[in-house]
Amino acid sequence: MLKLEGKTALVTGGNSGIGLAIARRFAAEGARVVITGRRQAQLDAAVAGIGPAATAIAADLTRKADVERMIATLGDIVGRLDILVYSAGVAEFSHLADTTDEHLARSFGLNVFGMVQTVTGALPFMREGGAIVLVGSIAGSMANPGYGTYSATKAAVRSYARTWTVELAPRGIRVNTLSPGPTDTPMFDAVSLDVRETMAARSPLKRFARPEEVADAALFLASEESRFVGGVELTVDGGLSA
Repeated sequence: MLKLEGKTALVTGGNSGIGLAIARRFAAEGARVVITGRRQAQLDAAVAGIGPAATAIAADLTRKADVERMIATLGDIVGRLDILVYSAGVAEFSHLADTTDEHLARSFGLNVFGMVQTVTGALPFMREGGAIVLVGSIAGSMANPGYGTYSATKAAVRSYARTWTVELAPRGIRVNTLSPGPTDTPMFDAVSLDVRETMAARSPLKRFARPEEVADAALFLASEESRFVGGVELTVDGGLSA
């Protein structure tokens, strides 16, 4: 039997990288999947690759009006929601001395504000017994020179997951954090080959994760196989943070 048969899922950032891999995996397991992203062309390509179980909504999740419109459209499309995966995110390089208001606004806007607004808006559509998966990062609990803001946003993701686990428990909604290490996605396309090799060498498995491997972990957190798992941080980094 398919693990998500008859389920509906929202995957933000589902037009590329880890979000796209998660959306594909969920659809393959029988879920009806709605993905979000800012670029319509990418969304169209993603839907074509996922298949007929997928629908896309273009939205900039840093804008409250966009989030509200996305949630209203989501309600029209699926009516009820079983799974929410917040995978949208941005990682910008900036040392402390160079940190600007604009940098902080972009990073916290998508990684934190957009997440809070999306989860809050989606809750009225969430079925009892639903699952929320917040994509964090091992950067949230490690020193990350040049990416301090990104690390801070991912620490906030982990903190919210703990609190929401308690707050949403009466509705039977589980909240967990999925924290990948370096993963072979477009986010790392701008990283030079020597830096990538250095990062891979630090991992006990000597490589980056594949998006599909992170998606497998997301499937576990979203499915009935983790029905008694709440408030955890599932790290998918090949042992790097250990």
